[in-house]
Amino acid sequence: MPRPSEKFDIILPRPDNVQLPISGPPFQRPDPELIRQLYEVSSATASAILHRMGIRQNYIQGPVPRMPGAKVVGPAVTLQFMPQREDIASGAGQEQTEKVSALWSVFDTVEPGDVLVIQAWGDMYTGCMGDMLTTYFKGRGGAGVVVDGCVRDWPKIQTLGVPMWTRGVTPHYASQSTLFPWAYNVPIACSRVLVLPGDIIIADDDGAVLVPAKMAPMVLEHTKAHEEWEVFSRMKLLEGGALRKYYPLSEEGWAEYEEWRKAKGD
Repeated sequence: MPRPSEKFDIILPRPDNVQLPISGPPFQRPDPELIRQLYEVSSATASAILHRMGIRQNYIQGPVPRMPGAKVVGPAVTLQFMPQREDIASGAGQEQTEKVSALWSVFDTVEPGDVLVIQAWGDMYTGCMGDMLTTYFKGRGGAGVVVDGCVRDWPKIQTLGVPMWTRGVTPHYASQSTLFPWAYNVPIACSRVLVLPGDIIIADDDGAVLVPAKMAPMVLEHTKAHEEWEVFSRMKLLEGGALRKYYPLSEEGWAEYEEWRKAKGD
């Protein structure tokens, strides 16, 4: 028998009902023309319109842009990290362990224009991906990455030009912590925002916003109307017009806006 202070020298029995990696079913990506048009929509406008539609948790809070001025719009492919449990999986083997995990698997599903969205629980220790996987992601045509956590090899990643929204950077590899890449292309919670594979991500200098795939055409339609009256409002404010009248438009301001549109021939 071991002394009370000694570790048990045992082989941990593995649960019978867990087979990693877990993968979700096939999913449909949005029409590329819709994605192209959504590049005209800012994350701020998308978030505001979704809120008015009743989708309140759409802003992926925490990840910040690492490449100022970059913008991506594309369908989400998802990666889920879960807490490590050593009887199921651990990071002891580093890359050899990760090669058969969801981390490697998700990159093989990436198509041109995809945005990789990673659930990492806000962890500041785990490096969810490094320069080699980012290189592969770029080679497959990936558009950008949003991670509720960190990446590693940042000096090298910067040279690749892949837009990223992260909480930070770290020297650690993906399984060198308390997390492990568990599942891919499944529903995830990224900063408490539910992201489904095939949903649309709009990310720019204001941050990353989730647009439910079925609602994207409505967001686009309402954006055009929203941005048109904002053009009028901005013009009036630059002329010294009353803030309370012109932003947002009061009834009197809206009447002026309608007259302005008629004068333009709209």
